Amino acid sequence: MMHTQSVTGVDVVVIGGGQAGLAAGYYLRRAGHRFVILDDQPTPGGAWPHTWPSLRLFSPAEFATLPGWPMPHWRGGFPPASHVVDYLTAYEARYDLPVERPVRVTAVRRDGPELVVEAGDRIWRARRVISATGTWQQPFWPIYPGARTFTGRQLHTVDYRTPDEFAGADVVVVGGGNSAAQLVAEISTTASTTWVTSRPPRFLADDVDGRVLFRVASERAMAIAAGRPDPGGPASLGDIVMVPEVREARDRGALQALPMFDRLTRDGVAWGTRVQHTDVIVWATGFRPALAHLRPLRLREHDGTIAVSGTRALKEPRLHLLGYGDWTGPGSATILGVGRTAKSAVAELDFDD
Repeated sequence: MMHTQSVTGVDVVVIGGGQAGLAAGYYLRRAGHRFVILDDQPTPGGAWPHTWPSLRLFSPAEFATLPGWPMPHWRGGFPPASHVVDYLTAYEARYDLPVERPVRVTAVRRDGPELVVEAGDRIWRARRVISATGTWQQPFWPIYPGARTFTGRQLHTVDYRTPDEFAGADVVVVGGGNSAAQLVAEISTTASTTWVTSRPPRFLADDVDGRVLFRVASERAMAIAAGRPDPGGPASLGDIVMVPEVREARDRGALQALPMFDRLTRDGVAWGTRVQHTDVIVWATGFRPALAHLRPLRLREHDGTIAVSGTRALKEPRLHLLGYGDWTGPGSATILGVGRTAKSAVAELDFDD
């Protein structure tokens, strides 16, 4: 019996139904395009339902909002991940965005004037594609000598849930960013915790949060676009936002970082001849763009990104990339920042060719 594929034609396919995909959908709806959002998750919220429960935003709710409808206020200051999930779920319904899930896109290919989006036995033919798959599904695990012979437990940020599972253990947290600092703050309440970083951690001032970081990123982008000297982006201020839990950990002396270890042993980590017993290593070492579905287009650069002008791929102008980090727009990996780049991406869609 011959297997028949289901083929759908639209103006635009958005791949990814998290914050970036929803922001794109908002502007596509306003522009009157025929589009579909394909999301590989079973429920709304993008990566947020998969984060650890105590994770908090770096800004108050009113400064973490998608276009058109503000995130509802959170009394406690910095909203938890569950509040973000509720907001994204309601946002999707409010604007009646055409999300199909779970649909896992496996490939995007060229076919004459169109791009073909493949997901199992289903195919979408689109004049333009917006890729908004984020980074959560592509955790980065660095390679260190002895990693395969270490007999303790190793996990990445994506696998972490609560500190209770480490009670009484010797834990090493690796990484110098916000996630690492938050995990050290939390795990150190139940376990003997050592923090290691490849360079000394840089803490932002206590009164600097996501609002300031987004403003600084925007000012930098405008300065560069106008040909003025680069004033320095958010990284010039520091790396770690001092949310209340991190401030509390600092005040009790739990945020003293050691240099990165040289290797892992069977039951610990080592700096030269100094060996420290370790039961658990938590790799809070970040993520890479989840771009495997674009492999047939052969667009990746040596650093793993795709060369873009704005959000448009230079080697495939029918493709836009949204929400992967500053290389796809200042602050575009944040809830507030992605709205601006989504607006420009939809405005740049050109159907003349």
